[in-house]
Formats: sequence, C-alpha cells, structure tokens
Amino acid sequence: MHYFLDVVLPIPLERLFTYKISEQEADFLEVGMRVAVPFGKSKIYTALAYNIHNNPPLAYEAKEIYQILDEKPLVNKIQVRHWEWIARYYMCTLGEVVRSALPSAFLLESETLVLPNKDVTVDELDLKDDEFLVYEAFQHQTVLKIGEISGIVDKKNVLPLVNRLVQKGIVIQKEELYEQYRPKLVRYVKLGKEFQTDAKLEELLLDLSRAPKQSQVVLALFQMQAVTKKPIPIADLEKESGSSRAIIKALIDKSILEEYHIRTDRVQFDGESNSINGITLNSYQTEALTTINKSFTENKVALLHGVTSSGKTEVYIKLIEQSLELGKQALYLLPEIALTSQLIGRLRSYFGNKVSVYHSKYSIHERVEVWNNVKDNSDKAQIVIGARSSLFLPFSNLGLVVVDEEHESSFKQFDPAPRYHARDAAIVLATYHNAHCVLGSATPSIESMDNAKKGKYGYASINYRYGDVLMPDITLVDIKEATRKKRMKGHFSETLFNAIGETLEGGEQVILFQNRRGFAPIIECTTCGNVNQCPNCDVSLTYHQHRNQLRCHYCGYHMALQHACLACGSPTLDKKGFGTEQIQEELKQLFPDTNVGRMDLDTTRGKYAYEKIITAFEQQEMDILVGTQMVTKGLDFRNVNLVGIMNADSLLNFPDYRAHERSFQLLTQVAGRAGRTKKRGKVLVQTYNPYHQILQQVTTNSYNKMFEEQQYEREKFKYPPIVRIIKLTLKDKDYNKLNEAAQWFASSLQNVLGQQILGPEYPPVARIRRDYLKNILIKTPKSQSIAQTKNSIKGIEKSFNAISKYKSVRLVYNVDHI
Repeated sequence: MHYFLDVVLPIPLERLFTYKISEQEADFLEVGMRVAVPFGKSKIYTALAYNIHNNPPLAYEAKEIYQILDEKPLVNKIQVRHWEWIARYYMCTLGEVVRSALPSAFLLESETLVLPNKDVTVDELDLKDDEFLVYEAFQHQTVLKIGEISGIVDKKNVLPLVNRLVQKGIVIQKEELYEQYRPKLVRYVKLGKEFQTDAKLEELLLDLSRAPKQSQVVLALFQMQAVTKKPIPIADLEKESGSSRAIIKALIDKSILEEYHIRTDRVQFDGESNSINGITLNSYQTEALTTINKSFTENKVALLHGVTSSGKTEVYIKLIEQSLELGKQALYLLPEIALTSQLIGRLRSYFGNKVSVYHSKYSIHERVEVWNNVKDNSDKAQIVIGARSSLFLPFSNLGLVVVDEEHESSFKQFDPAPRYHARDAAIVLATYHNAHCVLGSATPSIESMDNAKKGKYGYASINYRYGDVLMPDITLVDIKEATRKKRMKGHFSETLFNAIGETLEGGEQVILFQNRRGFAPIIECTTCGNVNQCPNCDVSLTYHQHRNQLRCHYCGYHMALQHACLACGSPTLDKKGFGTEQIQEELKQLFPDTNVGRMDLDTTRGKYAYEKIITAFEQQEMDILVGTQMVTKGLDFRNVNLVGIMNADSLLNFPDYRAHERSFQLLTQVAGRAGRTKKRGKVLVQTYNPYHQILQQVTTNSYNKMFEEQQYEREKFKYPPIVRIIKLTLKDKDYNKLNEAAQWFASSLQNVLGQQILGPEYPPVARIRRDYLKNILIKTPKSQSIAQTKNSIKGIEKSFNAISKYKSVRLVYNVDHI
C-alpha cells in the first residue's frame, strides 16, 4: 500500500500539496510536524504536515519528502483549526497564515551551494570573463554560495551564469537545509576532578605560587563555590577574580579547571515575585470583577469599560490569578510594544518567573524559546504578554485571553497577509480552547459596545478613577483666534506655553502629543510652489532634521535636503506643517533648561528603545515627552500633570468614516495620561474649531453621547457595525490597465452582488512603491451570509485571473476593513 502526505507550504497558493512517504514515515508522522519537501526545480521548503492518506494525486506524480524535521508536532490541532479559520475568514491562504504565524527560524530555507566538478578537465580559454572569475575562485575554495558568486562577479542576478557553468559540467549544484535557530549555550567552569579534595587543592595552590594570577583565579572559584551551590559562569569568575579570559583558558588547558556548557533561555527574569495577595481591589473594581465572572459563567465575552486610570490592570491580574489557580495558561494582548515594558514589571512583581513576552522586537532565537516554552506548557510561560502575533503561539491549556485597549486599530494587520484583526481572532481562539475572554478599554470601539448593548457580550464598567482621583480638567484652546491676534509662540498658544512653565516650576512633567513624526511634512518653494514628491509614491517627502533628509513614510525613499528648489533653482524654501521633531526643537528654545524627550517611530527602532525612553521619563530624567500615538496608549506616569494636544484638527478631518470615533478615543486616551495621582491633571487641546461636537464630547467625557451619534450616522450611511465591509484593492504599475481591470471587477461584483458596491475609487494616496491603487468597497448586510458573499467574490476572482491581459494586476482583500 502506498502512503501520501498532504502538506501546507508557506507560500500564497490556495491548495495543499501531496508527497509520497514510506509506511514507517506514515506511522511516525503526526499533523503539525515540519517536513522538508522539494518544490519546483530546485527549491526545498519547510512544510507543515496536514493529512496522511492513501490517495495519489491525479494531476501530477508525487515526489518523495526530503526529511522529517521534528520528533514531536511543532503546531497543535487547535492551532491548525484556528489558522484555518483565519485563512477562511480573512480571505487568504493557509500557507500565508503559516508563514506569518511561525517564527522565521522554524521555516528552514534551502541555500543553493555550488561545488566544483572534480571529474572534469576545464579548458580555461573556452570560459567567458565572468565564468573564469568563478572558476578561479574555486581554485581557493571548495564551495560557494549564490550570494558569494554574486559578490565575485559584481552582479545581482547570477543564476544564468550558474546555469551556464552547470551545463558545461564545470560545477554542480547542491541544496542544503540550514537551521536558523541556535540554542544559547553559557560557558561554565569548575575545578578539575582531581583537585576536589582540600589536600589536593592545597598542593595545587603551592604549585601555583609562582603564578599569582592563576592562583587568584583558583581561590576566587573556591570562594564562589562556597557561597553558592549554583554553577559558576566563566564571565562571573573573570569579574570576581579580576583576571582575563587568557588566564582562565591557560588553567583549562592544564586541566586544573574544567569547562562545560549549559543551555539557557535568552530572556530571563531575575527576582522574586511578591505575594499575590498584596493586591486589593476597591469596591468599583470588585463589582466589575463579579460582573465579568458572571458573564464567563454564561459563556459570553466580557467587555470592561473603565475610565482611564480606573485600575483595569488590577482586575486583569485577579482574572489571571483565577486562571492560574485552575492550572491554565493566560494570554495578555496589547496593541503596542511600548506598553509591554511597563506591564512586564507589574505582572512580574505579582507572578514572578511565570511571565513570558512575545513580540517583533525580540530576536528570532528569543521567539523560538518562548514558542517552545508555551508548547511544553512550562512554568516560564504560564502568562504570555505580547502584541498581536502572540495569538499564534502553541497554547495547549489556555484558560484566559485579555485584550487590553481593544479599540486600537494597531490590532489590525495591514501587510502582509493574513490581514487579521487580533481582537476578533483572539475571541475565536478563546472559543476553540473553551477559555474566557475579556476585552478592556476606556473608549470601547463602536462594534464592541454595540455587541454589549445587544447582549452578545457581557458588560462591566468602572466609572471612577482609582483612589477617587478626579478626571483631568480638559480645556479647548482656540488657536485660530490666537494666530489672528499674533499670540502664538511657534506652534504654542500663550495658554499652553504658560501652563508648561507653571507645571515645570511645580516639579511636574508634561506630555505633548502631535500625530506626525519628522520636522515638517512639506518643504515648499515660495517662488514657484514646487513641493518635493516621492518618485515611487503619491506623497510629499517629510523633512527629518536630525538626518538632514527628506524621507517618504510609505516606501522609505530618502534624499538629502536641497538648498535650492529643484524646479526653478530659487533658494526660497519654506517648511509647512510640523511634526514631533519640530516641537522638540521649539521646546529647547522656549525652555532651554528643561530636558525634552521624544517618542516616535524614529526614536524607538532598537530592541530596548521603548524601555529606555519610558524608564527615563518615569525616573524624571526628562521633564517633557513629545510623542505620536505611542504616548496615548495605556502608559502610567505618576508625575504627569499636564497633557498638551498640539493640533486636534488633523485627526478630525481625516477622510475615513471612523475619523470621529478615532479622534474621540485618541484624545480621551492621551488626556488620561494626566493627573493619575491625587492632584487633578490638566489637558489643553489646541484647535482651530473649538465648537466641534467631538471636541465638546471629549471635554465632558461623554462616551455615550459620542456612541449614540456615531451609531445614528453609521445606520444612516450603512457602515459597520450595521454592515460588514470587505475592501478590495487592485494594484498595478500600469495606470490604464489598472483602471480597466478595476472597472471590470466592479461591474462583475455589481452583477453578482447587486447594489452594495462602492467604487472603484482611488485612495487618498493613489500610488505606493510605484504601484497604482484602486479600491472597491463591498458592503454586506448582517442578515446576508458573509461566507456566500466571499464565495461569490472568489468565483469572480477566478474569471478575472483567466483574462491574460490582467495577469499582472494584484488583488488584496481586507475583510472587516478598518
């Protein structure tokens, strides 16, 4: 009997691929194991075992697998089910989910090695110049990688050259799998076996009397072993004895010391946890906890609506504690990596070593270690804090999922596929594990609040700040009037400038929010009106002063700042608009004695960059922190008394149906960073339109009013949560072809689905990375089957792909478009 294995390849193809396996392999293999398989002419991929059966494929001859890479499944069955749901719901392939979900170290890649053919005699005169260079290199090396050949001949594409050499029989190609993950081995040292007794040690020290430095190392090791029973790392011995590695190596070579390695995790927490009982909830928190537990008994998702600084984290800690008592794992999802650094400290002070962290700033190796710890249900990974990617971890015993700041748009993945929403995917994950799920926010999304009002979710609220601290005093500052009366100091109104001065005098800190990084978004020539544009995208280049560069925030293109206009040669260049960099610069001039920090994408590129900035601000090494959205989210600073919003209008006037909801959430969240202790905080919002309804609702903290107005507008114009939206983006480098293709697709959708199609229409930025974009919005009423709608769209896509002239047009689906 023949055996076959269906595998999922981490590539964007809809189908599974079938390979031939032996009976022994069929007995050994389980779903979720990794196998290396040949694919195409010379590629080897890491695939995921999906199904073992006896049916040969009809369309092609099944190849044999290359090798089995795991002894136990790397991915469990619940994960596979969850990933299938993500692929189905968000209209992508299972391969794309696998590529996104697995740490890249698990997706072993094949690397083409080129070896000289020793059985052939080469006539050097027959070789072309580039062939001779490679042949000459083989006189000194036994093997070359494709990248190395590229360097030798100074060409990017060397595959034609390699193929020529293969055809001439001069070289042979070999595919080799290479493992990316390497465990961290720490070097430890101990006294050699023969010197363990006191007599032998004394004899040794006498022998070493002429080598005082070596003697010092042995004595230091002896003392360290007396103090601690733990293994002694070489680095610690070097430090303690004040000697060098060379001396320790000399002792190892003489067999006086023995060196050995112990495998250790890269991320470790040193320190003891406090008693969990050290946390006491106030009456509002206790009531919320009771309501949430009641929702859990009814198998409902619970929505916790607590004003900023009401102590939602303490409620989550109690829920996690309940979950751990039942021997279950807990997942704590956050929208922003910046938040993890503050929260890790808080959770570790309660739960100690049971907390693991998982996000993209961690190295490949660290992520692999967390993955393995979660898979093995180890003590180190009972609680996982992470950004949206931590949803994909191999939980086997999940009891609780907490989605903090559930309204955040950062939970939605935009590129690449799968374009999933972590909040919704987390709810499904909890359902598959029969786990509880709690969503928390000071400003819940319209969809979640709608579900709570309809009774689909349980609802708990905390309307008072912890310790009965007053909500901040929010004041709107009319900068239109201030500009007219010439009362502005740069981008600061007189009111904000004076308030900053008073706060600093009182020894308190200030946060300033401006939702744009860089120095100025536009550099305009005042003579001819020319603005420097990105050559790849339809946007102006942003000026970054610290690099003296103009940069595109979409594709990364950059150029040096020109001193004269590129169109007319005039030196009259003017900076329009302002970003965080410019505010930081102005503050240094207005308040020269203060320390001003900045937190945006430019200053948080390193692994520990968030932590450094947040810690410096917490320890009052900075007086003022200027930032983009990062400073608005859930951070807890005890000494901040003033929050300034530089320009609220840029948020309100965004071309998006969620602009008003987002503005309310963002302004309320950033206001919540002020006055988190006894003294009432102050928030100043600079705006050209202080009478705007959203700004008025922010000042009075009227979430319900905002919700009702937004709900009414969404019903009127048919937007979520009243309908579901699928956004379809078509991309192509050819402008005319894209227009034609988009029109064809929209007409076909119109014929099949009826009157719920909007577009095709160009987005606000209509060209990114040289691709022109066109969007089609499909609105599906809640009463209509979403699965049926998706099948109809997929059917149209098949017909579309069959048209040869549209072959280059790419389709991107964004389900539940945000």
